[in-house]
Amino acid sequence: MSKPTLTARFLTTEAGAPVADNQNSATAGAGGPLVLQDQQLLEKLARFNRERIPERVVHARGSGAYGYFEVTDDVTAFTRAGFLDTVGKRTETFIRFSTVADSLGGPDAARDPRGFALKFYTEEGNYDLVGNNTPVFFIKDPIKFPDFIHSQKRDPFTGKQEPDNVWDFWAHSPEATHQITWLMGDRGIPASYRHMNGYGSHTYQWTNAEGEAFFVKYHFKTNQGVRCLSGEQAAELAGKDPNSHQTDLLQSIERGIYPSWTLYAQIMPAAEAAHYRFNPFDLTKVWPHTDFPLQRVGRLVLDRNPDNVFAEVEQAAFSPNNFVPGIGPSPDKMLQGRLFAYADAHRYRLGVNHTLLPVNAPKGVAGGRADNYGRDGLMAANGYDRHAKNYEPNSYGGPVQTNEALSAPLAVSGHTGTHEAPAHAKDDDFFQAGELYRLMSEDERKRLVETIAGGLSQVGRDDVIEKNLAHFHAADAEYGKRVEARVQELRED
Repeated sequence: MSKPTLTARFLTTEAGAPVADNQNSATAGAGGPLVLQDQQLLEKLARFNRERIPERVVHARGSGAYGYFEVTDDVTAFTRAGFLDTVGKRTETFIRFSTVADSLGGPDAARDPRGFALKFYTEEGNYDLVGNNTPVFFIKDPIKFPDFIHSQKRDPFTGKQEPDNVWDFWAHSPEATHQITWLMGDRGIPASYRHMNGYGSHTYQWTNAEGEAFFVKYHFKTNQGVRCLSGEQAAELAGKDPNSHQTDLLQSIERGIYPSWTLYAQIMPAAEAAHYRFNPFDLTKVWPHTDFPLQRVGRLVLDRNPDNVFAEVEQAAFSPNNFVPGIGPSPDKMLQGRLFAYADAHRYRLGVNHTLLPVNAPKGVAGGRADNYGRDGLMAANGYDRHAKNYEPNSYGGPVQTNEALSAPLAVSGHTGTHEAPAHAKDDDFFQAGELYRLMSEDERKRLVETIAGGLSQVGRDDVIEKNLAHFHAADAEYGKRVEARVQELRED
């Protein structure tokens, strides 16, 4: 029997042993039953059964790409973050776009907020900015988040999303009125991931070299222009290609048409937060640009597709508690809750060592990897020297703390316990929803009313409908009157 050439590649088992036959299972005789000793058969079937990992509870359906962020404007007066310290400086990035409520198999062209999660591989560690394509959200306290998502997901009995559940939760959550107006409006269904804006949504803190603190909001404005779909267009597209947005992102980058966004920041001196006219840490509200104008920071460019969607997109892990020096959290309650929840979700889905996966591992830091005392756990592959210690402090030159806080401290006072946020002069749940409605053209208002009424008219309980209508009336008298009239018409048909 002749030996194979050295350049040939042969199939192996997971242990590296050569596979003699990958087309026929081993049997007891030519026509007999299978035998348990067939390692290739057993290993293939067992591995196949374990290929899927738990999908994300939210943001399950997603697409991703690599790129870079380039600083275009000097912001060193506001932050000492190293990746923002020099005009022209570029930092490698990875982004994951996603729908929020549907499962992994859901269509891309759905009326749903879009996740806009961005990882910066900086020389000071990974910085994760976890946002959406809307500047606001439905709720302002994380204790309501599981209930909110349950109301939007498939009903335990019917197995599908139920208008009764969706609108019942919103009926008891007046703070959702602003985001509902966004979602049901013309920007509720982006035409593609390239043609939508991205927002940090939350309020974050920047700290400069002198220790001065500022609160900031991020705005990524698409350079392709905003394009959206009507409900009819989206339904047709979802039927033709449920993966429409994935297809568009993949093909545009492959053709060398690199999508880009310009990053702007709204910057508020920390001292102004306590006396601002509404709570600046309320995720259901925006900061008017007349109060805090957009200041350009840089541009984001996507120029490379992942080689493997599962390894790089599904296993990508973003956590808003991944900060770098000069950037930190604010008292935003929803942000504070997500500081825990995101990282915990990844430990559950991917294991405690998910940060060792290439897409999640820090790239720009010295040594090319994290340097700490975390050891062991499922799929540990730290690869430390045999004499490296797993405790601190030690006498063997292991990594030590810097004694330099990443960001300025947040002032606190009062007693522990459950509290509503401190009242500001214009802290109501409706005025910004009304302002958004009044900014719309007449055609936009007609489509908004039709979309809201189309869902609300399907609700079975009159009291739930009435509570929701009261929210729209409170936002704007005309807004409420038109929604109420259209709901009545649809219910009479």
